Amino acid sequence: MSAPKPLDVITIGRSSVDLYGAQVGGRLEDMGSFQKYIGGSPTNMAAGTARLGLRSALITRVGNEHMGRFICEELAREGVDVRGVKTDPERLTALVLLGIRDDKQFPLIFYRENCADMALCEDDIDEGFIAEARSVVATGTHLSNTRTEAAVLKALTLARKHGLQTALDIDYRPNLWGLAGHGDGESRFIESAKVTAKLQSTLHYFDLIVGTEEEFHIAGGTTDTIAALRAVRAVSNATLVCKRGPMGAVAFTGAVPDSLDDGESGPGFPIEVFNVLGAGDGFMSGLLKGWLDGEPWPTALKYANACGAFAVSRHGCTPAYPSWEELQFFLKRGVVEKALRKDAALEQVHWATNRHRDLSTMRVFAFDHRMQLEQMEGATPARIGAFKELCLKAALQVANGQPGYGVLCDSRLGRDALFQAAGSGLWIGRPVEWPGSRPLTLEPEIGPDFGGLQEWPLEHVVKVLCFYHPDDDAATKAAQEETVLRLFHACRRNRLEMLLEVIPSKVGPTNDQTSAQIIQRFYDLGVYPDWWKLEPFTTDAAWHAACAAITRNDPHVRGIVVLGLDASEADLSASLALAAKHPLVKGFAIGRTIFGDAARAWLKGETTDDAAVQMMSDRYARLGQLWDKVREGATQ
Repeated sequence: MSAPKPLDVITIGRSSVDLYGAQVGGRLEDMGSFQKYIGGSPTNMAAGTARLGLRSALITRVGNEHMGRFICEELAREGVDVRGVKTDPERLTALVLLGIRDDKQFPLIFYRENCADMALCEDDIDEGFIAEARSVVATGTHLSNTRTEAAVLKALTLARKHGLQTALDIDYRPNLWGLAGHGDGESRFIESAKVTAKLQSTLHYFDLIVGTEEEFHIAGGTTDTIAALRAVRAVSNATLVCKRGPMGAVAFTGAVPDSLDDGESGPGFPIEVFNVLGAGDGFMSGLLKGWLDGEPWPTALKYANACGAFAVSRHGCTPAYPSWEELQFFLKRGVVEKALRKDAALEQVHWATNRHRDLSTMRVFAFDHRMQLEQMEGATPARIGAFKELCLKAALQVANGQPGYGVLCDSRLGRDALFQAAGSGLWIGRPVEWPGSRPLTLEPEIGPDFGGLQEWPLEHVVKVLCFYHPDDDAATKAAQEETVLRLFHACRRNRLEMLLEVIPSKVGPTNDQTSAQIIQRFYDLGVYPDWWKLEPFTTDAAWHAACAAITRNDPHVRGIVVLGLDASEADLSASLALAAKHPLVKGFAIGRTIFGDAARAWLKGETTDDAAVQMMSDRYARLGQLWDKVREGATQ
């Protein structure tokens, strides 16, 4: 029995950056802002299949610039193997501008003149890489150019040589075959004998061919769908899957019958159409999952139809595609709200199961303190800002490029440190609460409508500290709950993760159930933080109660980090050891224990920059080592 291959699927062809108009219902001319996503059918499919649990890879080219790096980094975050993504030293990454006018009009402009992915050539196809996979998937666009066609055919020939399965998404865009003008990106069908001949010369390479009725019309050379399918069948033994829009899709494994209704089909899903762009790539991702898992065609088509339904109901292409967990949730529960993006339960699963980055260990240096530093002798805004840069230097020194490290830093006094932290590999949390406020109010930069979050980098995590207690008076409780709920929705709207910190012990007596009660209350309100930051409990019962409250409401939560409350290292050792027994606790976010002594000395001019950094580095490193030790002990 041969060893399993390391890859399930390699897609080959287009890659671009999609700039999606954020406003819906207007002309592309009137768009005021855009959301940036990865795009291009093969790129979308690589990400879509990775979300469904397949080990996917992409062969394409990107430019040697910011957008090319974005595609590579985003694919890597999605779990896609990017060894086949070549950087073109001369050409720019392709761009696409897209908009949602209504449920039938989707204006788009392709910026693909001499773009990087159209320079893909035979030299970019590595036989060893192809041999690592179970399948190769091509799309029709890269058959439109002699150079890219040669690359695709080489990949398909090698796939045949090594026994891989092969698939074609016809993906017919007349504009990209030179048959429509720049302003006709929406056009989906123009008859062309030349395109038909080119497609038919390659169809024998494939085990699976997928397209809409119009795409089979171009492949078959006739607008009679049955006749077109039969023309394709005459030159290919592939399974033919014909997409029929809201009527689902049908598969033909043998002779094409007289009616589309006589093919194998899977259930469709009655949902609201919001955005058809990228729906075919979502469909193909689900189909490939079923096909490569060896599922019967009705099951594979069920997966495909569901993934297509997600795509047409959400903004963007790749961001709309489901995780495997989300797909299973949807298939088990069914359609509750036809506008899937308005289904709160489904959207929570979508958000929570498609997060990027492994954050199973969190050693966070928290220097987001403002009030505590402002009260120290020698403190001025400028001096505090300079000290926070030293804190960041200490954090980077300890992290040394390793995963599992992070910082909490504010933007009012720590702006320069925040700027420097960007792209460093550190997890970055950023507070929004006005220090010490109760009822909770936010920093002025957030704005009365929370619009300030639009300016935040997507890698920043919104951290909010709320001094909340179950016994608060009704007015205080209502005010704080309203602010947290509005903030949660603003975070989701701006694609930002949220960390909710609650400290009840500062405002009232607590017991083993206090924090668990608070956690349950916020979930009841509809607040689903990505992270919880909790006090260092002194009993195992308190940890059990808090963890149970989180798990029963949100099994996909990122986890808990423990705060320090300026405790000594000795005291923290005991509290971290207790917390480490619970897998939901991922680590700590500790500040004054690390920086307190250094800050007091440095702000008074009693120590040097280097000495302050070293003092903080030593303490931060010791706490990290302590956490690793107690976690290891708890899991043995």
